Formats: sequence, C-alpha cells, structure tokens
Amino acid sequence: MPVAGAFWPVVTRLGEAQILLPTVALLAVWFARRGRSVRLVAMWLLGLGGAIGLTTLSKIAFMGYGWGWAPLDYTGISGHSMFAASVYPLAGIAVLHAVAGPRALDWRGAGLALGGALALLVGASRVAVGAHSVVEVLAGLGVGGLVSLAALSAGRLPAVRPALWLPIALAVWLGATPANAPPSTTHGLVTRLALQVSGRSEPYTRADLHRDWLQRHAAR
Repeated sequence: MPVAGAFWPVVTRLGEAQILLPTVALLAVWFARRGRSVRLVAMWLLGLGGAIGLTTLSKIAFMGYGWGWAPLDYTGISGHSMFAASVYPLAGIAVLHAVAGPRALDWRGAGLALGGALALLVGASRVAVGAHSVVEVLAGLGVGGLVSLAALSAGRLPAVRPALWLPIALAVWLGATPANAPPSTTHGLVTRLALQVSGRSEPYTRADLHRDWLQRHAAR
C-alpha cells in the first residue's frame, strides 16, 4: 500500500479500545501516584465508563432497532473518536507533566492542545476511511471531550520531578501497536450484542437507513 494510502488506516487505529485501554491503565497509575490526582483518576475512569456505555447504546439502538437520522447521516456515536477525545488530552498533559517536572503547570495548556490535536486527527481518520460521518465523529469528540474536561476539573496536577519513562513508554506503545496489533473485534462484539438484544437476524445498516428514508419521502 502506498504511504499516502496507509496514513489514515494507521492513524485510525490510534482510537481503538485495545490500544487505548492499556494507555488509560498506565496513565491512571501514573496520575494516582501523585496524591492530589486521585480524584482526577476517579472522575476520569467514571466518565470514561459512562461514555463507553453511551456509545455502545447508540450503536445497539441503530443496528438493533434502526434508530438513526438519515438527513445528518447519523448511525451512532463514533467510538474511536470518543476514546481519542477521552484519553489523548490527558495523555498530552501527562507527557509534558513528566518531561517538564516542577514547571509542568506552565505547560498544561500545551499538553492539552497536543492531545486534543491527536484526538481530532483520529476523528478525521474515521471520516477518511469511510467508517463514520462527520456528525458521528463530532458526537464522539464531544462526548470524549466532556470526559476529559470533567476529569481535569475534578483534580489538581501537582508539580513533580521529571519522569521520562512515561513519554518513552507511551511513544513505544502508540508507535508499535497500530501496525502490529491484531484487528479490533469491538465492532463485531457490539453487533452481536445488538442482534441478541433486538432479536434481529441481520444488523440495520447505513444503506438501510437511507433507503428507508428515501422510500418514506417518495411515498408522500
């Protein structure tokens, strides 16, 4: 595959649960060991759990029951975008926090911008690879952004000594896994859950949504 053609498929993998959940675990341990950040970690994990539940329900509602909106090409919240916006802003802050040490609080905005930019890139990749519409990506970024905002509002980040192992560990993990991790099974699991809950034999699809919408309006 040409380099240009491989860019978006690689970037989009940075939003997969199998890549980001271990990242969350590492960052949660790092934040929690800084005493005043325990509340931040608790709110972050609670918010992320709620966001995962909401995103999953939106997919079940569509694939199992056809709850979508054809005019906006909406079929459910983008999980990759939600995960990216929930994790990368905190990751960006943690990395600069670990590098800057006692001056970390001066770099908080830069870390947030760095992580936010990566989350936006993952969101753009979902549109580029044809997995989601712009509205679905914006919904995911919005939900994930609220998770990050809630976490950062819940706890303080104390100035600490530099810890270069953290950015190195994240760089190795996020640099190696997109190209080497096995294919994600999350979508398949949610699809099976939607079919089991709804009793459908086949999942409702984006093509079904637009076909039904056109038929309803043609009949008027």
